[in-house]
Amino acid sequence: MSIQRLKQLLQAAVTEGEVVLSSGKTSDFYIDGRLVTLDPVGSLLAARAILDAAKAAGATAVGGPTVAACPLVSAVGVLAAQEELPLKLFYVRSKAKGHGLQKAIEGPALTAGDKALVVDDTMTSGGSLLRAVEQVRAETEAEVLGVLCLVDREEGGVERLEAAGIRCQTLFTRADLTQA
Repeated sequence: MSIQRLKQLLQAAVTEGEVVLSSGKTSDFYIDGRLVTLDPVGSLLAARAILDAAKAAGATAVGGPTVAACPLVSAVGVLAAQEELPLKLFYVRSKAKGHGLQKAIEGPALTAGDKALVVDDTMTSGGSLLRAVEQVRAETEAEVLGVLCLVDREEGGVERLEAAGIRCQTLFTRADLTQA
């Protein structure tokens, strides 16, 4: 299993034709990341790539915005446990829960010694990743190392994050997935 196989799975999840994105914008390109991240092989391949990046960056925590990052984060956690690698996992809600402990960040407490990598499946404007990073910075003492996204739709997300001082890594771009 390889990064090439992950690319093939992501290519198979591409739909061309007009769709409305979460940002409200319309696009002629849609990638249904859940077809990959909720597939056993796709989940494993994405998690391996993320865990390798997290280890290379010295991350002690991996998390991302709900809902898209949830299967990624969980799969990374399983691989980390198999390697006996201590790694904190977290999800960042778009807004705090209105019940229970009313947390916006779910998971173990992120402390001053933690170095977090924020992940997502697909990035368009970078808005959900930017909000997640801002939430982690506002509500924890962890250092955010940067973000990693499986697919950059090449619509300004990387530039927006980098303009905000956030290191950004993507595994694939729209062009990578639409090339024959």
